[in-house]
Amino acid sequence: MTLAPETTDLKVQLKLDSPAGDWFTVCDLHQLVPGRGVAALLPDGRQVALFRDRKGELYAVDNRDPFGGAAVLSRGLLGAQQGSPFVASPLLKQRFDLRSGRCLDDDTVRITTYEVRAA
Repeated sequence: MTLAPETTDLKVQLKLDSPAGDWFTVCDLHQLVPGRGVAALLPDGRQVALFRDRKGELYAVDNRDPFGGAAVLSRGLLGAQQGSPFVASPLLKQRFDLRSGRCLDDDTVRITTYEVRAA
């Protein structure tokens, strides 16, 4: 979802994997700085890394780096490879596709992605 910069009264929401498929409000959209990530705590205790790229696209992935075990992906660097957005872990620099969760450096590793919207 691409958003215009002037849409500042919107809330960023994640779809929870509960039976009801509820949406969980995380923060105000204007709190997400384009090009930087933030960590959010879900009601069940999981951490999610939220990103808003410079085009206004929103992404949400698991915050835990599967290689180092630390919750640091929200501090990673955003980039793109062949048009696919990724976050590079600040620990060992593995890159994770923000749409699919696939590790671009090791096809056997994947992180959880979440449906995210501004509403």
